[in-house]
Order: sequence, then C-alpha cells, then structure tokens
Amino acid sequence: MLADQTQTQAVTLTPAAARAVKELLEKRNLEGYALRVFVQGGGCSGFQYGMALEGNIREQDQTFEEEGVKVVIDEISIDYLRGSTIDYVEDLMGSGFKIDNPNAVAACGCGSSFRTKDSAGDQGAGGCGCH
Repeated sequence: MLADQTQTQAVTLTPAAARAVKELLEKRNLEGYALRVFVQGGGCSGFQYGMALEGNIREQDQTFEEEGVKVVIDEISIDYLRGSTIDYVEDLMGSGFKIDNPNAVAACGCGSSFRTKDSAGDQGAGGCGCH
C-alpha cells in the first residue's frame, strides 16, 4: 500500500479537534504535516494514547483526511483505535485532546490510558499518569 493512499476512516476528528490541529500546524509552520495518533504500552490501565505532528508517513501507515486534517495511524494502533472520536476540550481544568474509544473497557480517571477487553487481565506499570 502506498503512504498517500487513503484508507477507510478509522477515527473521527471533531471540528474542535481539527481546528486545534490546524492552529498548531500553522503556528509551527508545518505545512504538509499530519496528525499521527498512536497507542503504546504504559499508563495505569495498560495502554496510553499518543499524538504527534508527523512529517514522515511510512508505507504501512493508514492515512485519511478528516475535517481538512490528514490523520496517520500505524498498523498496530489502528486495531486499538478503530471507531474512536478525537475531540479538543477546553474547561476550567485546562484544555487538550480527548479520545473517546469504544474499545476501552477501563480507563484512567483523566482518560490518558486505557485497557481493552483483550488486555483486561494485564496491569499497567506504575501509577496513574494523570496530571
């Protein structure tokens, strides 16, 4: 598969999240970059979310465009993120991205880490990463 091929959309970006990403890209002058969304081991629930502004899209990455933002997800993370919605929230506690993941059966209090049905027996290392 070629990196510039668009795959079936795996996650949804809300308009607020898309605006936030566009503002970051513009502020940092990162034309042609994408939002990379990924999952890695860690956090108090077993997995944690990660996001980065990415200029290096690999051949095995799945890419799609949502609300005018190119989104990139690696081949392992896609299974954990399928069906998720990424939002950008602003409240009294601050602002940031929030992921609503239908695959998560348990999550950290702040939502930065999660556990899936398949990993329900696993315990994450360390304490909660909530700040």
